[in-house]
Amino acid sequence: MSVLRESRFGAEITWMGMVPAGDGIQAEPRETLDLGFHGITGERHEGAERASCVRVKNLYPVGTDIRNVRQLTILSEEELRGIANEMGLNHVDPRYLGASIVIRGIPDFTFVPPASRLQGPDGVTLTIDMENRPCVLPGREIEKDHSGYGPKFKSAAENRRGITAWVERPGQLKLGDSLRLFVPSQRGWLAEE
Repeated sequence: MSVLRESRFGAEITWMGMVPAGDGIQAEPRETLDLGFHGITGERHEGAERASCVRVKNLYPVGTDIRNVRQLTILSEEELRGIANEMGLNHVDPRYLGASIVIRGIPDFTFVPPASRLQGPDGVTLTIDMENRPCVLPGREIEKDHSGYGPKFKSAAENRRGITAWVERPGQLKLGDSLRLFVPSQRGWLAEE
C-alpha cells in the first residue's frame, strides 16, 4: 500500500518565476521552469545543500551546511488575494515575494501537510517541506512600488505565505499546467505542543 494517496484537489499554475542568484528576492516571470534535482539553474535557492538560516537556528548555528528543502516557493492565488485585501491593495505581485510558482485550486494551501507531493504532467514531482513563514523581506520589495504598504505585509501574510518545496523528480512545468496533489496517508499528529 502506498504511503501517499492522491487527494481530490488539483491545481493550475497561474504564474511562475525565478529569483536570480544574488542578494535580492524579487522574482523574474517565466513561461516555463526546467527543474533538476538542484532546483532551478541560476536561481538564488539552487542547490542540493544550503547554509542554514534563522528558521532552523534552534537546530544549527546559522551558516551550517544542510539539505536544501527550500529550492522553491509555492504560493496560492487565493491566499495572495487575501493578503492583498488585508493590505488594502488590489493585487500583490508574486515577484515581490520571491515566488517560484503560483497555483489556483487547493484550499488552505499554506497548510497542506509536509511531505505532500505536487506532480506535473510529465511526472515532475515537488515535495512540500513546510509553511513558508512571513518575513519582512517581501514587505521591503512591496514598499519600493507601493509606499506605505510594505510594513503591512508580514501580518497580512500570516497563515497565507505558501510553502517551500524541493524537487523529488526532475522535469518541466509550464504556465497553465495542472498539478495533482498527493498527501501522506496517515492520521494527524495528536501530541500537544
